[in-house]
Parts: sequence; structure tokens; C-alpha cells
Amino acid sequence: MQNEVFTNARIVTRDSIFNGTLTTAGTVVAEVDPGGTSAPAIDFDGDYLLPGLVELHTDNLEKHVTPRPGAVWPILPAVLAHDAQIAAAGITTVFDAIALGDVLPVSFRTENMAPMIDGVDEASKAGLLRAEHYLHLRCEVCFQDLPSLVDELVERPIVRFASVMDHTPGQRQFVSMDKYAEYYQVKFNLTDAQFRTFVQERRDDQSKYAAAHRRYIVSLFRRKGIPIASHDDAVAAHADEAAADGMVVAEFPTTIDAAQRSKLHGLGIMMGAPNLIRGGSHSGNVSAMDLARQDLVDIISSDYVPASLLPAAFKMAAEIEACTLAKAVQTVTLQPAERVGLTDRGEIAAGKLADLIRVRETKAGPAVVAVWKRGRRVL
Repeated sequence: MQNEVFTNARIVTRDSIFNGTLTTAGTVVAEVDPGGTSAPAIDFDGDYLLPGLVELHTDNLEKHVTPRPGAVWPILPAVLAHDAQIAAAGITTVFDAIALGDVLPVSFRTENMAPMIDGVDEASKAGLLRAEHYLHLRCEVCFQDLPSLVDELVERPIVRFASVMDHTPGQRQFVSMDKYAEYYQVKFNLTDAQFRTFVQERRDDQSKYAAAHRRYIVSLFRRKGIPIASHDDAVAAHADEAAADGMVVAEFPTTIDAAQRSKLHGLGIMMGAPNLIRGGSHSGNVSAMDLARQDLVDIISSDYVPASLLPAAFKMAAEIEACTLAKAVQTVTLQPAERVGLTDRGEIAAGKLADLIRVRETKAGPAVVAVWKRGRRVL
């Protein structure tokens, strides 16, 4: 593999930003130095040089598998299109979030779970992907068949992260029943009577399955050494339970109280980039920017818009006086990588993977103009 030299770049390291030169050696960074070089080099012309972004939770693959309601796309083209979009956003390591179970016994998610997982795994093994893909198993604890689904997947090497979810109406993400109806009644085109039945069935499922399933999957993933996240914690007791279960990330806490308690327990708090950019939650929950202003955001996830990840970090740096750009960049690189045990990436430093992105500031915001994965240019 050809070694590269990048110069006249605004290099963003863990703690600082300086104009300098970076040299790669195969798949890793060899040297990072301030100033220029006399060696043949790629001139960045003052553009930023950042570590490749690390994404722990994106549902983006689903949109490529079903580009329109009822239209299921062939899995390999869907995976390749998803991967191209991920790379174009500057993401070099991505955890594709795959739902194990849903609020209905049979749905798009339950029917397409296995093809999506196999498609990502096979495309990755065949060397067809620009980014490095892992799986994030989103475990819906109220789903009847969850234990058997987890048992089928837990031994796959591509599985590197899991989260515990409970989308029962009236709690966590959907404390507001109006918001729950707005989402699910419209999504499934239910009459008022059908919606009332739907709500009762979901509550019955929680009563029958949630507690036992949570104990089972937490125990299993901890034995396997797979990091776990809580999801949509709404009250301090949820964060206490997550900490007691040995979880490392608090995904999308819905209130300031839950975020503060998660921080107290040392969990990495993840919030959505779309929430940051839009200025609020689509579910009516706490604003990610409000949490960021209180230093309660450690990790940013693009969630359902891959291109939102980098602009969200730049927005934090621009709008929060105490947040430098170097610190904001950590929320989309170093912090997510370290929380899931990927200590070989997430920052620009000698010996770390040469996962790198060239970013240009424009009037419309930061733009990704080139991407290198393990020293190889992929965009």
C-alpha cells in the first residue's frame, strides 16, 4: 500500500488544532508534525484533516432495503448504496443498527432482519465496502422471540454492540401518548378502536416478557464481552438500572434528569445529530443542544441521517462557548470508539489507524471532500 503525505492541513488531534503535515505508513499514521514538508505531498490548502467518524447507531440501511413502503430492494445493491452514503458522510467505522423484534409480531423489521445482517456480513467479507461495518443489535425486550433471535446472532464476529429497548406506550421515548399516537397510529393507519387495542397489546407484551428478556440479554452480552447501551432512559431510576447492568452508553436519554444521572454513573451519553441540527426532538423529548450546553453529550449519532454527523459536531463548537472544535470532534470519533473498545482509531496520532477525512469549510457548513480508510482512499 502506498504511503501518503498530507501537508498544509488544519490537523484536528485529541486536544488541539494546528497547521501541519501527516504521513501514513500502510494502514496507520506514522508521523504528525506542525509545519510543512519538502517531501512530495498532497496539499490540503488549509482544509481540515480529521479522524474518520465513528457511528454507533444508524438505521440508514433500512431506508435502502425499503426505499418506498412495500418496495423491498435487492439486498446487495441496498447494502452498497448504504455504504456509499456512509462513506460520503465521512464515516469510516459504522455500527449498523439492526432491530431484533418490533412492536408488531410480524413487520418489515422482523422479515428483513436476517437478509440485512447477511448482506452486510457478506459484502464486508467480499471487500466491497468503503467503511468498516459492525452490527449493533437493538434488542426489543417486549418481543416474544427475542432470546432465540439473540442466540442465533451473538457468536457472529461482526456483532460488537447491543442496546436494550422498550417501546411500550406511556414511558421512555413515548411518555406522551399524543406523540405515540402521532407516530404509530399514523404509521399503521389504525382507527381509534384499533389503536386502543394496539396499545393494550403492547402493554400486555411488556408485562409478559420485558423483565425476563432484559435479564437474559444483559447476562448473555456481558458474558460475551459485548458492550451494551440503555435506550431512551427517562427517569433517574432508568439510569440507575443501566449502571447496575454494566452498560457503557446511555442512548438518547429523554430528560435532563436521566442524562444527569447517567453522567454521574459514568455512562457515555449519546444524542442524535438530527436533534442537534433541528433544535429539538421529533418525539418532543429533551433538546440535544440543551444537554450539550450542560456538558451532557459525549457521543453524537447520525441516527437516521448519515450526513448530519459532521455538521452537528461543528454546530456544537460554533454555538457552545466552552466547546472547542477539537472537543466537539471527539463526540463523533474518539468517544464512540473508546466506549465500544475500539482503541486503535478515533484520533489522529502516530500508531492509530489511518482512517482520515478531508473537510472543507463552506458557507453552508463543513463538507467532506475526501476519505481514507486504513490508508486507502475510498472517496
